[in-house]
Amino acid sequence: MSAYLEKLKNAEEVVWINPEKLTAEEGLARIEFSEADIDDAAARLVRFAPLIEKMFPETSETGGIIESPLTEIEAMKDVLNAEGAELEGRLFLKRDSDLKVSGSVKARGGIYEVLKHSEDLAIESGLLTGYDDDYTKLASDEAREFFSRYKIQVGSTGNLGMSIGIMSAALGYNAIVHMSMDAKQWKKDLLRQRGATVIEYDGDYGAAVVQGRTESDADPMSYFVDDENSSALFLGYAVAAKRIEAQFKEQGVTVDDEHPLFVYIPCGVGGAPGGVTFGMKVVFGDNAHCFFVEPTQCPCMVVGLETGKMSDICVQDIGLTGLTEADGLAVGRPSGLVSRFMKLLLSGEFTVDDEKLNPYLRKLWKNEGIYIEPSACATFIGPARMCSSTEGKKYIADNELEAKMANATHVVWATGGSMVPQEIREKLLNE
Repeated sequence: MSAYLEKLKNAEEVVWINPEKLTAEEGLARIEFSEADIDDAAARLVRFAPLIEKMFPETSETGGIIESPLTEIEAMKDVLNAEGAELEGRLFLKRDSDLKVSGSVKARGGIYEVLKHSEDLAIESGLLTGYDDDYTKLASDEAREFFSRYKIQVGSTGNLGMSIGIMSAALGYNAIVHMSMDAKQWKKDLLRQRGATVIEYDGDYGAAVVQGRTESDADPMSYFVDDENSSALFLGYAVAAKRIEAQFKEQGVTVDDEHPLFVYIPCGVGGAPGGVTFGMKVVFGDNAHCFFVEPTQCPCMVVGLETGKMSDICVQDIGLTGLTEADGLAVGRPSGLVSRFMKLLLSGEFTVDDEKLNPYLRKLWKNEGIYIEPSACATFIGPARMCSSTEGKKYIADNELEAKMANATHVVWATGGSMVPQEIREKLLNE
């Protein structure tokens, strides 16, 4: 057993550097998706924007484009440095916690997959005559009646279920969300209020996915959103890189050989962070250094990568519980599709103890006035340890970045939080 695996087995916090990462050019050449696929996904979201604006008026400011702010958090950087982070450069928060419609990063991939499936059905049936048709037609009574003949199902710990359930129900589908024991009650309640059917399980995420997939496969009118293997989800998330490139330009951020970019993303099964990482490597190449963050009791992606077994191993196989307060990260087995890609592109991983989540949550609120949910707060362990840990310093040295760190940009990805009910927010802030 490797030294890393021994530490993971003991639920210790680790900084893991991927020994098999290739250059961006070499890694991307081995992946079956390309920049053209990201551009195709981005174009599809533009086609649907008028419909989104009509169905969800809260998106009117952006014309139906669902996008989140990029906020510099200098005060939080000072807090981390006071605690020993040794962080240089600028620190930003990518606030997917504030994405409209479903309030999490899953509003990217999840909503995109529902829209893509709906476009396919609508064009096949004649509801839409082609890509240049008026997509607001899909909000009509006729369209809702058409979509009501179909089901969309998904297995989830919470946020993916929220994005799939809310969008599917809004279009008229029979939306069914299979939710694991880790899912928060308020997320189940909100889904039911929005018209989705929620089926609850005593088992973990894997059990909910297996049952959801089985039920969907048995029904020819049902479509299953497969978080473990979906290329549509993956590409929907990847569009984020194109969007953040534009936001960097607006805020005077340069990413090039002299200005490295570090991105830290919470990881559950891997679809969202994997898609974002793929997009970052396409857009910024070797100047983007992407890291995942996972709970110490549920580090499924790093276990899969470190052992080389990918999705053929789960955290319970090495004696971990798979239980965590970070509900969105409570996944015991990584995506086979994404782990195969991340072996080539990912710079490394950080694991974090649950006990640090709420303190990070409170520090962000106190110093920046921004609220994100506990699982999103896991990401702060990345900048806290990137420049201060032995492994992080070695990575910086090995990549000849020491003289460039003062010019670095660090982005922590806030994956959810804006839809958390006020009473739960207050409880977490005051615990």
